[in-house]
Amino acid sequence: MPTVLVTGSAGLIGSEAVHFFARQGFNVVGIDNDLRSHFFGASASTQWNRDLLKDKYGDQYCHYDLDIRDREAIETLFRDYSSDIDLIIHTAAQPSHDWAASDPYMDFTVNANGTLVLLEATRQYCPDAVFIFTSTNKVYGDTPNFLPLQELETRWEIDPQHPFWVGIDESMSIDHSKHSLFGASKVAADVLVQEYGRYFGMKTASFRGGCLTGPAHSGAQLHGFLAYLMRCTICSEPYTIFGYKGKQVRDNIHSFDLVNAFYHFYQNPRSGEVYNMGGSRHSNCSMLEAIAICETLAGKKLQYSYAENNRSGDHIWYISDVRKFQSHYPEWKYEYNLDMILQDIYHAQVARLA
Repeated sequence: MPTVLVTGSAGLIGSEAVHFFARQGFNVVGIDNDLRSHFFGASASTQWNRDLLKDKYGDQYCHYDLDIRDREAIETLFRDYSSDIDLIIHTAAQPSHDWAASDPYMDFTVNANGTLVLLEATRQYCPDAVFIFTSTNKVYGDTPNFLPLQELETRWEIDPQHPFWVGIDESMSIDHSKHSLFGASKVAADVLVQEYGRYFGMKTASFRGGCLTGPAHSGAQLHGFLAYLMRCTICSEPYTIFGYKGKQVRDNIHSFDLVNAFYHFYQNPRSGEVYNMGGSRHSNCSMLEAIAICETLAGKKLQYSYAENNRSGDHIWYISDVRKFQSHYPEWKYEYNLDMILQDIYHAQVARLA
């Protein structure tokens, strides 16, 4: 029976990977020490999801409360499973560009050094395994903000004649822009993943995610746009829109669709690949448009305020062009559109609050 090692296994994408690959018959080794609660507070803890996974899958899921920066502990774990690991899905991260500025050392060591520890352990103990990294669109910094954008009634939008209208592709430069410290630490990790593929010939890929979302997201103000927005709407908690008139646009991809893309890559891997992966033109919305849908689902108005200053380096408009991945893996298809994503989040949050 094949084994997949998942870092951040109690988080949004990590737990989706646990569910997906357990259903495919894999043994799953999970690493998660709930640093999310350290970053964003007790309400963002993923312990509830860790316990759910352990209860649901029993011996098929082995959980390790490890820090990915702990080289000795990680190497010991890889050594113990060296003959079994076929796939590593690395989702563990400090995920907020705002939080990174409060502790740059921790942000960089988690995102960059932690990724290096995992890559080198893979190279030493299971070099034939596939290594998939959950990167971010923040590697492009604020370069997307200099595209020819137009202000419409509910959103910013790009000129329809522009080649990036369909979405931003992998040709956009990751250099000469403001990334936030989070973006910089993820650039370092992203390039390391590419380099281990190209220099050592390992089967690696960086998936540069748009807005990754889904029902298992422990949303917080600094991370988890749709999940946090839905929670605030349901619970009548105050919400703040930061800049851009609330018309900033994100493409949103359900965690299942992303993990399914990982599975397609695993079945026919390449070396040192980079893919932009998000909701594309299939699933995207502005802040104002997302609020309207959340209010309809919850049957109540969101209590929000507006702050004129946007978050530093934040994108005004970002939609992913996923055509490169689709050209390599034409059998992959979206299962969820925007309405389905938000309905899934709504029902999951109502169930957890009951």
